[in-house]
Amino acid sequence: MPNVASWMLLAQDGDSGFMLYVLLGGMFALFGFVFLIVLLAYGPLWFQAYMSQAGVSLFELVGMSFRQVNSRVIVKAKIMASQSGLSIDRKDGISTKRLEAHYLAGGNVMAVMHAIIAAQRAQIALDFDRAAAIDLAGRDVVEAVRTSVSPKVIDCPDPRRSGKSTLSAIAKNGIELRVRAKVTVRTALEQLIGGATEETVIARVGECIISAIGSSATHTLVLENPDLITRAVLDRNLDAQTAYAIVSIDIADIDVGENIGARLQNDQAEADTRVARAKAEQRRAEAVATEQENKAKVVLNRAKLVLAEAEVPKSMAHAFRSGSLHAQGNGQTPDPTKPAE
Repeated sequence: MPNVASWMLLAQDGDSGFMLYVLLGGMFALFGFVFLIVLLAYGPLWFQAYMSQAGVSLFELVGMSFRQVNSRVIVKAKIMASQSGLSIDRKDGISTKRLEAHYLAGGNVMAVMHAIIAAQRAQIALDFDRAAAIDLAGRDVVEAVRTSVSPKVIDCPDPRRSGKSTLSAIAKNGIELRVRAKVTVRTALEQLIGGATEETVIARVGECIISAIGSSATHTLVLENPDLITRAVLDRNLDAQTAYAIVSIDIADIDVGENIGARLQNDQAEADTRVARAKAEQRRAEAVATEQENKAKVVLNRAKLVLAEAEVPKSMAHAFRSGSLHAQGNGQTPDPTKPAE
């Protein structure tokens, strides 16, 4: 009997070990299957990052999928940063987390990397945080770096914005000058966030050009020395608090317009003539009105005279009736002792 019991225990131990081996084998198989799927899905991308020394792990690629981040964009950006000699340190450099954060914030990761690399090649100080801030602010960071390296020319005035091709200014002698200027600017990256745009620069330059021409004694001085305008404009520091730095201001064209002073004097003379005519007409109307009033007074006085004359017979009749008035005949004086007949 003891031999049978021992054989039964050994059989039970053998079944448990077999089940354990099967369970472990299934877990390893499942793990291997999952790893194979991950390797097939992210292996080429991870291998590309590994060969480029981009510092992106396989687990980070899997995590990007769960965070709904385009892993190809992040890996490509890390590869560009690594190959360009930029720091990709996890603490201070362009790390994977910082790229993911900018992507999740709605930024353009590739545009930021292109701008940083272009700035590095041009020896312009531009770090990742500033470039990301410019991008999230809605500005074209690549265009900003390009303009900072290669200045661009702005028309003043800009026909596309204002619909006008020239600025109209009047000198002190009343002659109109029509001016068109070219403003060369480059982007000031340190003031791009919160700085004024091209419209402000164009408005400031146009205002100063009009003021400079208006302070000139005659239009001939401006025609002889157009640099008087540019010097007056450049001395006013018009690029303060703007996203651009003014490199130069050039007068492209100056045309002589109308004689505004003479036209204004003519208009003033016509206005004075109309005022004088109005006053004369007023005086004439007043005279006519006075004449009519005098005629009315004459008629009134005549009416009063007629009324007065109408009272004379009444007074005489009353006098006769009262006996205070007697008729005289043949030139004889009546005898007061005789009764009246």
